[in-house]
Amino acid sequence: MEPAILIITLICGMLVSRIGLPPLIGYLVAGFVLFVMGIEKESMPLLQELANLGVTLLLFAIGLKLDIRSLFKAEVWAGSSVHLMLSILIFVPVLKILGLLGLSQLTSLGIEQLTLLAFALSFSSTVFAVKVLEDKGDMQSLYGRVAIGILIMQDIFAVLFLTISKGDVPSVWAFALLLLPLAKPLIYKAFDRVGHGELLVLFGLVMALVVGAWLFESLGLKPDLGALVIGILLAGHKKASELAKSLFYFKELFLVAFFLTIGLNGLPTVSDIVLAALLVLLVPLKILLFVYILTRFKLRSRTSMLGSFNLGNFSEFGLIVAAVATSKGWLPSHWLVIIAVALSFSFLLAAPLNATVGSIYQRFQQRLVRLEKRPLHPEDRPISIGNPRFLILGMGRIGSGAYDELRARFDGEILGIEHKQDLVDLHRAKGRNVVQGDASDTDFWEKLDKAPNLELVLLAMPHHAGNLFAVEQLKKLNYQGKLSAIVQYGEDGASLRNSGVHSVYNLYEAAGAGFVDHVVHELLPDSETKTAA
Repeated sequence: MEPAILIITLICGMLVSRIGLPPLIGYLVAGFVLFVMGIEKESMPLLQELANLGVTLLLFAIGLKLDIRSLFKAEVWAGSSVHLMLSILIFVPVLKILGLLGLSQLTSLGIEQLTLLAFALSFSSTVFAVKVLEDKGDMQSLYGRVAIGILIMQDIFAVLFLTISKGDVPSVWAFALLLLPLAKPLIYKAFDRVGHGELLVLFGLVMALVVGAWLFESLGLKPDLGALVIGILLAGHKKASELAKSLFYFKELFLVAFFLTIGLNGLPTVSDIVLAALLVLLVPLKILLFVYILTRFKLRSRTSMLGSFNLGNFSEFGLIVAAVATSKGWLPSHWLVIIAVALSFSFLLAAPLNATVGSIYQRFQQRLVRLEKRPLHPEDRPISIGNPRFLILGMGRIGSGAYDELRARFDGEILGIEHKQDLVDLHRAKGRNVVQGDASDTDFWEKLDKAPNLELVLLAMPHHAGNLFAVEQLKKLNYQGKLSAIVQYGEDGASLRNSGVHSVYNLYEAAGAGFVDHVVHELLPDSETKTAA
């Protein structure tokens, strides 16, 4: 691989990051720059292979974090299906009107071709949406889970299209894949024995690329579908989250190659750029459709809006659909470049929209609330917290440990807040007073009942941004009690102290002291301790 590719990609990514946009937009720009320099995608087969690996590992990582039950929720399977149908019904007339207005690229297209274009433009980007959710720490929020579920349904629609468009009937042995769950005990046993180092990474790559992608492709199915299915199969294992983290940087690096290949498809003409810019005007229509549909399924307007903005872009799968259509002769070849530019423009639009969605919601909140259907979705209803003395935000291992320690030392009601329903159920089964809620959600704080006896709030959420946000919201509620927070990095502790947190506990800095305290308490006699003192 030429050094210029790495250097230009790095420079473009850094420049875009400096202005507050996701680096992936810089990678798209780098692809166009490299094309201008005379580097063609056909001359870089390794880059294309890495790009394919990036998408495959992305879907595998999604599977590892996916609760398959979420796909059977009405707002996911019905919401994605209805949105797809309505998008096609709306986009086809819009594209036809643009053709009648004189845009030559659309004038000669028939209804079947316009329908195919509308189908490709109806998808939202899994790559972009997941990266935005990961950067914001919202992968497990309700709107994040709904958005991911809809994206996976869209990916399934795209995979079905690609499988059918191949014109190849899957092997009769493909039905044997239905027996994969029977191999789950054997796979889990191997998962248990690979440890936590490089063998874990190698195990993940074998599962994603061999058992998933290669096996499915050899049976006539889409390899990406195989990676997703195997990821879902492994999702129930206790080390699934650790595996996802161990593959994170592989996935991120390979996805850089994916975005580069988009730019290497070629430079568009001026008319292609104009048409691509006009196509981006369909993005607000996609967002409005999602907001309306999701509120029909009784989600709050804020949840619907956050999810809709996350889905407000065009998709790499739409680009893949266009590539298949042009290779089959169903669409003129220049449409691949047009959709690639429209995809890039949609990312440029989606990045600032996702960054400002909170303020946009505040501006239109009164109108949006009118769209809500009552009673609200069970996971999206206001939360009554009673009158606790201690409040713990984030009931992971640290939060639950703090809960038990407080319960052992003090009288008074303790309440834990956790956004994952399965963890809430687990805590309640163990006798802890825990309710479901997302402390990184503005509406959670706006609808929170006052607790006059609340004297201590412990911030134990895994993401610094969420803890900092909670401090800001507590200030708005005129909370006068004590605040304590857990951090991983020194700079995070400094920013929390500056925001008004009274006590900050650094996990890494305090780990050594905590370890010695444990050893002294467990192993050293009292006489030795006193003598040493």
